[in-house]
Amino acid sequence: MKLKRAFVLTFIFGLLSGCSQPDFYDVNGNGISLQDLHSKPLIVNYWATWCGPCIKEIPELNDLAKQHASDLNLVGVNFDQPDESEQKAQADKMKIEFPVLAGEPSVALGVTIPQVLPTTYVFATGGKLIATLVGPQTQESLLKALEAKD
Repeated sequence: MKLKRAFVLTFIFGLLSGCSQPDFYDVNGNGISLQDLHSKPLIVNYWATWCGPCIKEIPELNDLAKQHASDLNLVGVNFDQPDESEQKAQADKMKIEFPVLAGEPSVALGVTIPQVLPTTYVFATGGKLIATLVGPQTQESLLKALEAKD
């Protein structure tokens, strides 16, 4: 009986240890782990509603996220970091179709908060920063940055 109980407790502990809290949440409340983000090349785009070049590049980023969903991860970060409901409203206003992180991820990603917008960080699979791109980007410029990782 003790052996069976020990087995059950070990099994339950194993299941619970596999459950971890997400590292981030998006503006829709979905949990996202850093490990999942780094399972593919990652593009992190900082934007703001008052930034004209940011507004200009959003359609390019939306298309890239759709066309390369199986090849890369793309997330946005609202530079101004308003409260969560305002972040969602602003992401909707900008017509952003990829996940927008609800919090500031710079420390977890090992980057600095940008001083110029838009700024896009490009990471290789596994999390190594391979490019910091300032100014509006295109699909072509982002894919070129990903190719230059070698």
